[in-house]
Amino acid sequence: MAVKWTGGHSSSVLCLSVSAEGLVVSGAERGELALWDGGGSPAGQLRLPGEEDVTSAVFSARRPSTLYTSHGETISVLDVRALQEPLERFHVNEEEINCLSLSDTDSFLAAADDSGAIKVVDLESKKAIRSLRHSNICSSVAFRPQRPQSLVSCGLDMQVMLWNLQKARPLWTTNLQECGLEDDSPQSAGQFFNPPLAHSLSVASCGNVFGCGAQDGKVRIFRVTGVKFERELEFQGHSLGVSQVLFMPEAYWLLSGGNDGKILLWDVCSEVGKQQKSPAKSLQRRKAQAPASSRKNGKLNKVSSSEQAGVVPKLTIEHGEKVNWLSCAEIKGSRRVLVADQSSSVSVYPLPE
Repeated sequence: MAVKWTGGHSSSVLCLSVSAEGLVVSGAERGELALWDGGGSPAGQLRLPGEEDVTSAVFSARRPSTLYTSHGETISVLDVRALQEPLERFHVNEEEINCLSLSDTDSFLAAADDSGAIKVVDLESKKAIRSLRHSNICSSVAFRPQRPQSLVSCGLDMQVMLWNLQKARPLWTTNLQECGLEDDSPQSAGQFFNPPLAHSLSVASCGNVFGCGAQDGKVRIFRVTGVKFERELEFQGHSLGVSQVLFMPEAYWLLSGGNDGKILLWDVCSEVGKQQKSPAKSLQRRKAQAPASSRKNGKLNKVSSSEQAGVVPKLTIEHGEKVNWLSCAEIKGSRRVLVADQSSSVSVYPLPE
């Protein structure tokens, strides 16, 4: 059963973030921001100027008291030790921001918005140094750990992209609609009615593996090799769109949350590991097996049903509400999943050891 953290908000909680010191922050509609201690008691509250929905929040890894939040088209920088007026504001996006990501060196902040733009701010010069672009709403962006110049993004244009900050164009792009479909399969027919609009991305701690959750209920796992990425896995556990994916700090444990009110825990370690033993060989083998009709430039071959059958959720949480955000925190010595949904409370579930 979930423990509910209440008293921090009066409206729907939209995002969560956990600091290196274990503080939890939640952002909600109408500019509401709440800080929680590990016991689930509100430790501070703030209503951001403009009262626009707080859509994303991210703590600095190097300065755990510094918090970046997006509300409307604005990014506010806050000190959680004294939750008051923002210390700084950036206004580089032209439409509502959906997701923030901070490089692990604290050098760059990326903000993905409804226009499809990803604005990258150099936090030393405090200027936008790059504007990267999707052709539709950009829903998620994530810097790769240990690679501060490299990031991945996804959007409602069904594109997943790999970027390097030195270039304004993506290094590699995959269209999820063309990724893993055979023209005669029943899923491909169904996918035109429920297209794989990409909602969420998360990169594993190794920096080379990332997951993407989409509207067709599927989670896709990709591996970056140099300046491109290949799809390793594709599996389905949700009956509606996957709104959130989150790699846990351990290698290759992935949480997914859906519009069907389910939260699933996946162990993709053994499946990803199969490819990892010899990526070059497995790539050659897959190329040799690939039908002549398979496309290039990230438009990948289908995944066999046996490959899909190998991945089943290790844990199913019947949360019952559409999931807006997932986070993970160490609370009183054990791991917890934090869930934001349509309600004004934060739900907390224990994870089995």
